[in-house]
Amino acid sequence: MTDPQYGMNHDDDYELLAAQRRERRRRRRERERRMRILMILGFIAILAAAAAAIWFIALRGRTGSAKSGADGGTVVISSQTQTQTEPQTQAQTEAQTQAQTEAQTEAQTEAQTQAQTQAPDASAAAEGTPEAIMENARLLAAGYDYDGAIALLTQIPGYEDNAAITEQISTYEAERDACVPVDVLTVPHIFYHSLVNDPEAAFNVSVLGQFAVDGMNAWMTTVDEFDKITQSLYDNGFVYVRLRDLVTETVDADGTVHFTPNTQLMLPEGKKAVVLSVDDLSYYHSYESASFPDHLVLDENGKVKCHYVMTDGSEHVGDYDVVPRLNTFLEEHPDGAYHGARGLIALTGYNGVFGYRTDIDYKVKENLMSDQAKWLEDHPDFNYEQDIADATVIANALKEEGWEFASHTWGHLSVTGKSAEALATDNEKWVNTVQNIVGPVDTIIFAHGNDIGSWEGYSADNEQYAYYNSAGYHFYCNVDGSVPYWVQITDSYVRQGRIDLDGYQLYQASQGNTSVLDQFMTASEVFDSRRPTPVVANGEV
Repeated sequence: MTDPQYGMNHDDDYELLAAQRRERRRRRRERERRMRILMILGFIAILAAAAAAIWFIALRGRTGSAKSGADGGTVVISSQTQTQTEPQTQAQTEAQTQAQTEAQTEAQTEAQTQAQTQAPDASAAAEGTPEAIMENARLLAAGYDYDGAIALLTQIPGYEDNAAITEQISTYEAERDACVPVDVLTVPHIFYHSLVNDPEAAFNVSVLGQFAVDGMNAWMTTVDEFDKITQSLYDNGFVYVRLRDLVTETVDADGTVHFTPNTQLMLPEGKKAVVLSVDDLSYYHSYESASFPDHLVLDENGKVKCHYVMTDGSEHVGDYDVVPRLNTFLEEHPDGAYHGARGLIALTGYNGVFGYRTDIDYKVKENLMSDQAKWLEDHPDFNYEQDIADATVIANALKEEGWEFASHTWGHLSVTGKSAEALATDNEKWVNTVQNIVGPVDTIIFAHGNDIGSWEGYSADNEQYAYYNSAGYHFYCNVDGSVPYWVQITDSYVRQGRIDLDGYQLYQASQGNTSVLDQFMTASEVFDSRRPTPVVANGEV
């Protein structure tokens, strides 16, 4: 099918794009290794220069103290950037030039890949040693991308005469041919909000108040629960797929989109597809007192992680939320995801995205809520343009890791009963303050679990649907935790109900009040005993 975000044929070309992404990551790691060597050499050169200066001063018998900088302050040498006063060695210069050239080439390649509408050059996916290519092929095959794995292997010169490679190809062909089609109309969709790392803080009534604690307890999932659920899903044979994997998409010459159920979504016998989404990955100001991470960052390897300030004031970077935690799990279990799939990240805009304060109100300082005004007061050095740039870097890295984006409406809007004009006002804010960071999307995940129509479908006279369709949305998701799955595929749109894997649903399942979660886990073994009970949602147990 055609992926509207990248403008290419999904089924035929995804494997090559996946291989290219993995190869770019390998080259990036190699550049980082060379840069670390450069930094070490530079540091040694500085130490040598300092030692020589000390020796020179001692030799001339001078006394007194030297300043650490022009104003007597401390000179800090960053681990990322250094200014050297001595000439670089030839080897340093060549290595740095090569790293810079590769970085520029990679950026150009990425831009070209996203802009092209035709199939990319397969030779780019086969860079590296035969051993590296075979390992990349193994990872592709582990993610059920057998054709992509075979395509990689056949790029190795003389592969026909290499018994190990031809045997690997035969194995992948046999595994591919043994796969069976997924019934896409029975695929469940699960979702989370941000994870509770510190239950004592998140459920502290004296700090947050009863209303806020009830909300955290009902709608959030603890880290321990998430880890148990993730392992249970894997043990029960579930494989993450993209929402768009459920359909075959065609586009007319005039841009009209059509959908049919995808009969070529193939998995090994016994494997089951599941779609994942994550709501509200903005790290709202309201989360601050409950000990959540405050924003996403890239670690030294270019991976998306969380910056987390614990209650004792210590700062940490690591897997403190759904995105990095699932990434780490799937790196260790690549057969848990179809073609590198991760999930949909549903974003609002009113507090920014990923913990960066990217809404225009932070810049113009108008229409501010009290928590926004306080945050600006506490961060006098806030740079709006820098937050936009940093959030865009995070968005691009998330795409590289397999994540996709969806609108959650700008203002976490309850869409039910709203006029088309109200929806348009909200969506225009989302386009101006979120789409500029994550790029165009064709999926909307309704806030509050709402929808713009009944289960029967969107009628021709539905003005809300007519607006969203005209704005480019073709995938729609609500919340329905009453059934194991709910999928609706029509010629012009796709709908799916989502099941909340949160405190309230886990509590209800652990008490035997619902069996919807039984396909995924044993809820009584997952439910975190540190939670307040009973779990109350909207004033009801």
